[in-house]
Amino acid sequence: MLNTTDTVSRDKLVADFKVVVADAEELLKLTAGQAGEKLTDVRTRLGDRLVTAKDRIADAESAVREQTKKVAHATDDYVHKNPWQSVGVAAGIAFLLGLLAGRR
Repeated sequence: MLNTTDTVSRDKLVADFKVVVADAEELLKLTAGQAGEKLTDVRTRLGDRLVTAKDRIADAESAVREQTKKVAHATDDYVHKNPWQSVGVAAGIAFLLGLLAGRR
């Protein structure tokens, strides 16, 4: 089972990767009017790599979504199988949060 830290790390990685892709797309647009054989070659390679990157982002998002669903189902199953333990844990967490909030 994937822990929460891994999920957050993947979400952050996907978000950061999207920013890089958006920046690269903007660079392609800004250099569209520039001439030159080397620049054209670089723009073509960058465009190809952007397509690949977008596919990988979609795959990563899909994996994160699927893992999140699995964790949600596992949690739901646990709560249904152990309702009183779940209530006790929730009450304990609420109590601790109340203590922390009361100190401020």
